[in-house]
Amino acid sequence: MPRNLRNDNIVLTSAIHMLMKFGDIRLAESLFQSIKKKDVYTFGVLMNGYNMNDLSMKCFQILEEMIGENVSPNEIIWSVVIGACSQVRMLSRSQHTIDQIPSEILNKKSIQNSLIRMWGKCGSTEKAQNLFESVVDRDAMTYNAMINAFGLNGMGSEATQLYRKMPNNLRDESSHICALNACSHSGLLQEAWSIFNDTPFKTERIFTTMVDCLSRLFLFDEAQNLINEYEKTNKPSVIMYTSLLSGLRNNRNRYLSEKIYNRMKSFFPDQKQDLVAGVILLSNIYSSVGEHELATTFRSDQINYLGKNVKLGLSCTEVNGQLVTFHAHDHSHERSSEIFSEIDRLTSELIAYGYKCDSSWITRRLKEGETDLSVLCGHSERIAIAYNFVEQPDTKFIQITGNLRVCGDCHQAIKLIAKIRQCYIIVSDANRIHHFSPNGQCSCQDHF
Repeated sequence: MPRNLRNDNIVLTSAIHMLMKFGDIRLAESLFQSIKKKDVYTFGVLMNGYNMNDLSMKCFQILEEMIGENVSPNEIIWSVVIGACSQVRMLSRSQHTIDQIPSEILNKKSIQNSLIRMWGKCGSTEKAQNLFESVVDRDAMTYNAMINAFGLNGMGSEATQLYRKMPNNLRDESSHICALNACSHSGLLQEAWSIFNDTPFKTERIFTTMVDCLSRLFLFDEAQNLINEYEKTNKPSVIMYTSLLSGLRNNRNRYLSEKIYNRMKSFFPDQKQDLVAGVILLSNIYSSVGEHELATTFRSDQINYLGKNVKLGLSCTEVNGQLVTFHAHDHSHERSSEIFSEIDRLTSELIAYGYKCDSSWITRRLKEGETDLSVLCGHSERIAIAYNFVEQPDTKFIQITGNLRVCGDCHQAIKLIAKIRQCYIIVSDANRIHHFSPNGQCSCQDHF
């Protein structure tokens, strides 16, 4: 960069934005630190970059630094921070952040819409609905945010009821998708068909959401027929096939899964990241039917061929104001010996309550010394739950967020943990939010 531009805040801020778009976090941060007199836009572009690169937790640190340097956050900054809260998805962290926003900004409709969306993603439909009811001049984004909040949290009927109450002139593509997605997560097939058939202009995303709904209910013939209907007038869509393959994973339908994956390779040879998702799903299907050798070989060969990395599964939780992240079989925490002792206690309690692990959710060969039980009990969600009990033995509320879909065995185990320990547990996975009540039930009604 020419010397005469190295002290130009506008140029440097634009450079940070560019670097963040390319994913060069380290250089963007270095450039940010080199700016002697940072303004609100400099802070904002860095924070927005963190959101773009799934590093939203860093936004809160920058917010503190910003306030410490007497730079007052404006509406744009608070919007970015709310976006960070939506990604982190922790109720306590979100409430702490929102308490800092001035009332004149909180009363702006764009902020209110963002907050409804945020509370929904954090698992509080109550807070989202209270805010929704307070918005006088509701627009499409207001309704869509609330419909989506209901859908994510397993309240499909409430979502479709609000969709029906929404003025027709406000409905847009997102409205239809949010309503259909809510039906998909709650198994509301007839309602989904009604919404789909009444939608005047069906986009790729609308077709995909309906395919997802059918696939979750194992209605694969209908899902394929819908894909065929779409392809009569459109190019094939990779996300439709991925949705279909995801449903086949739960159904453990090996042969149809192979057919769908091969079709994906044929139709979308250059969409390597989407093909990686297909590889993971198909290899998991192989494992679910006991073909661990085939799963390992297939996964390794295909991932190497595609040249893409597989996302590491992580679970995050917040205890005493501190966000902590774990991966499967993670022994890196300073209290890991206590955490795994707590896992052993939880496992003993589960077994005494009748729990039997489901080995079909193991996606790799067992290593020497491992058992089905030890592998499943080492999943990141269970480590995060155990950590909460180590830090607060009598806790009655735990919240976990994950970047992958929760496995069926963990889902069953967490239902029992919530009942045995009489603790309300919220688990937000990559697809939806599960509310595990002390009565041993989950809000998804096992439809996930």
